[in-house]
Amino acid sequence: MCQFLKRLFKSKTYLEEQNPMKKFLIVGLGNIGEKYENTRHNIGFKILDYFANQEGLTFETQKLGDVTTYKLKGRTFIFLKPNTYMNLSGKAIQYWLTKEKIPLENLLVITDDLNLPFGSIRVKTKGSDGGHNGLKDTQDKLNTTNYNRFRFGISDAFGKGRQVDYVLGEWTEEENKNLKERLEKSTELIKSFALGGINNTMNTFNGK
Repeated sequence: MCQFLKRLFKSKTYLEEQNPMKKFLIVGLGNIGEKYENTRHNIGFKILDYFANQEGLTFETQKLGDVTTYKLKGRTFIFLKPNTYMNLSGKAIQYWLTKEKIPLENLLVITDDLNLPFGSIRVKTKGSDGGHNGLKDTQDKLNTTNYNRFRFGISDAFGKGRQVDYVLGEWTEEENKNLKERLEKSTELIKSFALGGINNTMNTFNGK
């Protein structure tokens, strides 16, 4: 666990000042189905699955997605893997935000990013969809670009005209070797987002 989170957990004053049982919606983007399971485009699903496995959580299929809940230090994390396929991700996000009465600032969307080197992390509070269909639908359904997103770099190591095959392709042997450490870092980031806030999380994790 990173030093930032250790300090945060020990801060009695910080915890006493927070509103107990505050809810956060953590959404991992991906496509359902076995053929997509280990593809680069499904890193959002993979990060949430890793978190769930580490904490002994079980996803259940509910309306518009697979959902599980995790509680930590007065926070409730609702993890969502939309089952709408990538291009309609926003529909599921909008539904669960409304159903759970979660404010937009407590939303974190996890997605792959071709413009970042493999394993690189970038957290932002707003921005364009960058050509990503999942983010595009999220923007359309929420009617704003002002929502938190966690971009996980998958690099752009593909030839001309091969982008779709690359994004929907599986991780290389070398990438798989390095994924575990990156997935662990990603779980720390998710905890930090709810416990320490978006600004602290950006300062702590961006570029790491």
